[in-house]
Amino acid sequence: MAWNEPGGNRNDNDPWGNGGGRRGNDQGPPDLDEALKKGLDKLNKMLGGKGGKSGSNGGSGSSSSGGFGAILALAGILIVGYVIFQSFYTVDEQERAVVLRFGEYNRTESPGLRFKVPLIDDVTKVRVTNVRTAESTGQMLTQDENLVTVDLQVQYRVSNAQAYVLNVRDSNQALAFATDSALRHEVGSSSLDDVLTEGRAELAVRVEQRLQNFLEEYGTGLEIVRVNVESTQPPAAVQDAFREVQRAREDEQRVKEEAETYRNKVVPEARGKAQRMIEEANAYKAEIIDRARGETARFTELLAVYENAPDVTRDRLYLQTLESVFSNSSKILVDTEGSGNMMYLPLDRLGQGSVSRSASQLSSDGSDSVDIQSLTDQVIRELNARQASSTRRSR
Repeated sequence: MAWNEPGGNRNDNDPWGNGGGRRGNDQGPPDLDEALKKGLDKLNKMLGGKGGKSGSNGGSGSSSSGGFGAILALAGILIVGYVIFQSFYTVDEQERAVVLRFGEYNRTESPGLRFKVPLIDDVTKVRVTNVRTAESTGQMLTQDENLVTVDLQVQYRVSNAQAYVLNVRDSNQALAFATDSALRHEVGSSSLDDVLTEGRAELAVRVEQRLQNFLEEYGTGLEIVRVNVESTQPPAAVQDAFREVQRAREDEQRVKEEAETYRNKVVPEARGKAQRMIEEANAYKAEIIDRARGETARFTELLAVYENAPDVTRDRLYLQTLESVFSNSSKILVDTEGSGNMMYLPLDRLGQGSVSRSASQLSSDGSDSVDIQSLTDQVIRELNARQASSTRRSR
């Protein structure tokens, strides 16, 4: 027989094991209020209280007291969890943590998991590795009383987290004021030409040094990494005139470079020529000195020979002198004795004829010898003929 059929053994048990109840006492889904009360009773028992049942004497008072105790327990658990959660914190690799205890500096924590006392310790995290950038722009007077506009960029980082948090209320604002002061001081100590042209890099270096000194004196805990002068330009009203001046300076620099190039080309050449002339003069000097020494030695030797045989030496010197003189002449004059005539022999023409005949002979038979004998005979015949003619005229 089925469990829900009428009659029989009044077996009203359902398949889920709910037995004995009449249809009028069938149980539905569990009541949420009842489940909450049971949970509170169990929690109250765990905390040392007494649980109560609904429907018994004083049941409502026990339930209310049990619920209040459970709420207190839950609040305590939450408070303990919050205290534990607030007691630990993490410091990143790029950060340093400044811990204040009752508002007074206590310590600086390095990266890692750290502990603090809740509601007593105050932790401020500061990034110390990243490089920050601040920009400054201003119009200021130079040393020669000219206006110039300077755009400046400052790169910095936090070097001391304690000083950054405690010494200055606003370190970034202090940096801006210090940058403006250092820039105006250095620009006011420079001329306009230096600020606009080649002195701009040096200006950035001086501003960086002065700014770092200011920050150290203020105790801001900041360190300057680099100062860049982005641009320096005159006021807009006079920029055209300054551009003309700048172009004139560029032309001047260009002319100077061209002149320097020409000087580098000409001066070495002149030095080379001068060195060559010096070397030639030294060589000529050495030649003259050596020649003089040789002539002196020859004269000394000749003097010794002359002292031994004066007449022979004198005649020899005379003949050598005449030989050296007449060896370069192509004409010979013969003074005949006993007559007032002088005989002239054109040896150059005779030599040319002999040479031409010798050349023709060489071209014909290929002989290398020159007919000197024929030339001598011709000269002798010419001398005899002229001597005879001169003798006849004298008679």
